[in-house]
Amino acid sequence: MRRHRQESGADRAQHPGRAQRPDDTAMDQADPALPEPERIDFQLDSRELHLFRWSRPGAPRVLLVHGIGMGHSVYDRFLSEIQTECEAIAIDLPGFADCPEPADPLTMPQTADLVAAALRSLGIGSLVAVGHSMGAQVVSELAARHPDLVRRVVLIAPSVNPAERTALMQGYRMIQDLAEGEPLSVLRKATKTYLQAGPVWFLRKLRQMLAHRLEHCLPRVSQPALVIQGTRDHVSPRGWAVRITGLLPDAEMRQIQDRGHEALISSGQPVARHVLEWIGADEAPRSPGADSSDSPGADSSGSAATARPALAAEELASGISHADAVT
Repeated sequence: MRRHRQESGADRAQHPGRAQRPDDTAMDQADPALPEPERIDFQLDSRELHLFRWSRPGAPRVLLVHGIGMGHSVYDRFLSEIQTECEAIAIDLPGFADCPEPADPLTMPQTADLVAAALRSLGIGSLVAVGHSMGAQVVSELAARHPDLVRRVVLIAPSVNPAERTALMQGYRMIQDLAEGEPLSVLRKATKTYLQAGPVWFLRKLRQMLAHRLEHCLPRVSQPALVIQGTRDHVSPRGWAVRITGLLPDAEMRQIQDRGHEALISSGQPVARHVLEWIGADEAPRSPGADSSDSPGADSSGSAATARPALAAEELASGISHADAVT
């Protein structure tokens, strides 16, 4: 295991002159400067992953796991919002960013086991595990297989919607998501990280992502869970998020207005605020399946601020939502 310090770099170029939606402006500004993290290169057999740690002794620990084709830098804006209140540990999974590809792509359970081994080697436990897209599959397996390491789980835009579990449909939904107004900051970062992964490795990992059955894992996640879904997300739609919430023994769901699949995490601030609020919430019992959506009381970021009554049992079981429109 190798430790060294490395700045969390990100593309900070500005692109003036773009016609923007009102909520795009903040997302297309230069990424915030972050304190330099400690970088730890962990290797087990031929498998390697990189951890980036922003230490804050005594603060809640948050683990951040990225989605397919991405890297830890996708969380830069999220990190800028939480780093004064949490100790953050972000990961580059094997084969992504500058982390070497293993001989064979790991399954989601194997990936979770590798993450667990890295955390144990550092003596890290009792953390809040946050995963975006494929990362939500990894942290779900981490929570189910290594419950001593995880006290809470946050699933942001979880994949894979079982109604569209093919490479063709996932590709179509991602293109649809990007075509409907993802900010340039999201497109720049996604292009850079996808090119780093390369098409061959991406497709090999995609097979493992599609083969995983998140719905089989979720009932084994006993920790409190938060499911976050963006109203513009075509990859992880509301109906699937509702079903996920129902499959988790102790979960609530929140929606973020006007965010697509990648922008949901790349924009940082709305999701970070929800996660910080949820981490700091009283541990009083909550109704399983409670759903918070954007409301007239939401602030200018368009994120949810108030809870709605628990979803109907039929909706939780089927994944069929009420009206898609959120007022």
